[in-house]
Amino acid sequence: MKQLTFIFSTVIACFLLSCSGGKGAGDKAQKNLDNSKAIAKMFESSDFSKIGDYIAADVVDHATPRGDVKGLDSLKALFNQYAAMMSDAKNEVVRGVSDDDYAMLWLKQSWTAKVDDPMMGMKAGDHGTMESIEVTKHNTDGKITEHWSFVSMNDMMKMMQKAMPTDMHKMGTDTAK
Repeated sequence: MKQLTFIFSTVIACFLLSCSGGKGAGDKAQKNLDNSKAIAKMFESSDFSKIGDYIAADVVDHATPRGDVKGLDSLKALFNQYAAMMSDAKNEVVRGVSDDDYAMLWLKQSWTAKVDDPMMGMKAGDHGTMESIEVTKHNTDGKITEHWSFVSMNDMMKMMQKAMPTDMHKMGTDTAK
């Protein structure tokens, strides 16, 4: 009987602890989400001076057009390069979710091109918009260690179409006579 009482008490204790949402787990998840949002906001001001507060020194960004960018200094240089190419950047967080390891932001982004950007199919002065899901992995201190970005397929296709040479738009539209 004592064994049964012990087992029953242990099961109830575990159940109650798991349902309480433990303060530590919620705090870590919230910190991860806040750090990801802070990075999104940095693009609006183009001030990346506090990037090390949110991103780990050994970060790997998997979401760049040229492949993985490794290291905080390299990432900061890339961010500054983006800032030099755009103005009026806005990152509206539609939804954010996180746990103790990852944070995901659904962003609606907008900007104005400062310079011609053939890769994005934009000319200086053009206004751009896109939606993306930004996924970040965080270390035990809450700093971002990895980043992935998933752009809306519709937005990606629009950018690709703008970037194509004009005569490429006609490909496949002419029918054989």
